[in-house]
Amino acid sequence: MKIVAQVKLLPDAAQASALSATLHLVNGLANWVSEVAFANDVPREYELRKHTYAHLKARGLGAQAAQHVIKKVRDAYTTLHANLRAGSLGKKGSTRRSKAESKPVAFRSEAAQPYDDRCLSWQYDQQTVSIWTTHGRVKGVRFACSPDALTLLQQHRKGETDLLQRDGAFYLIATCEVPEAKQYVPDGFIGVDLGIVNIATTSTGYQAAGRNLNRYRKRQLALRKKLQKKHTKSARRRLKARARREARHVKNTNHIIAKTIVTEAERTGRGLALEELKGIRTRVRLRKPQRVALHSWAFAQLADFIVYKARRAGVPLAVVDPAYSSTECAQCGHVDRRSRISQVRFACRSCGVVAHADRNASHVLARRGENLWTAGRESRVPAAQPTG
Repeated sequence: MKIVAQVKLLPDAAQASALSATLHLVNGLANWVSEVAFANDVPREYELRKHTYAHLKARGLGAQAAQHVIKKVRDAYTTLHANLRAGSLGKKGSTRRSKAESKPVAFRSEAAQPYDDRCLSWQYDQQTVSIWTTHGRVKGVRFACSPDALTLLQQHRKGETDLLQRDGAFYLIATCEVPEAKQYVPDGFIGVDLGIVNIATTSTGYQAAGRNLNRYRKRQLALRKKLQKKHTKSARRRLKARARREARHVKNTNHIIAKTIVTEAERTGRGLALEELKGIRTRVRLRKPQRVALHSWAFAQLADFIVYKARRAGVPLAVVDPAYSSTECAQCGHVDRRSRISQVRFACRSCGVVAHADRNASHVLARRGENLWTAGRESRVPAAQPTG
């Protein structure tokens, strides 16, 4: 399983100047390579290399750095074409799609640049790195990270590492190959109902209320509107900083919720039943005030965090169809839209059971997860061979 570890570089003035100059040069050359790829419609990395490699070498890039610049550009176009095929940039003829198709992919001057072990080496005991720059190899660049991140790097770092600059600071994003824990046989399942009012509700009683997070987002939205009206360079800079701060706050909240849920499942020896939420934004119809809450809710991020933490801990996972889970009774299985009296209250029209709506939905998901797991186990049993 691949995860990333982030460390912050602490370079001195000369080292910082070399790192900044390197990022500006490689990203400027990446924009040139992108223009070549766009103009010639170069479909493959090998063909793109024939058009650009000699020029990159002449501009002072080493062999590995030149290869990484070309690969970075080719990967960017692969991602763009995948998004176009998936419809993520709109339908054919739409303004957004036409804009993306009509010009080369562009790279910011401080965008990430990939490094491999030939261009970057780690000294974990001293907490320093030796890194290639356009000014030569820079050694002894100090870095800072948490003890957990350092242990992760020492034991599992494998593959490329990205160097990027953000708000004047330099970071390394290292890829780590972490082995998945062996899954245990679950003693039942915990259903996890994701929502906006309540971010996550489990069938064991845990509930992560979204009141504080939603209140925080509304405040940030109001502040963004004030800044957007100013139309100044300073306002745009503050908007970017505020957006990153909000993203960090949401990410931290999702990490805490995911860790709580996975730890509970691991402690009780049960599995987790998650909703399949793919495509929710396209299939759910909401009033305009509700759309802001839906589109700013990082439900995919929370689900991803639960999945990767569960895989690291060996917790079994079952992804179930959430259809009608909010209107189905966990007690008798009766489905009726009228049973969902309000956002909070559920009262079954068949058996009369009254429950918290999200709690009821989490029990429905738990039962579906257990049924799915049991069906999967049964399907793996080989069929009986005919005798005679």
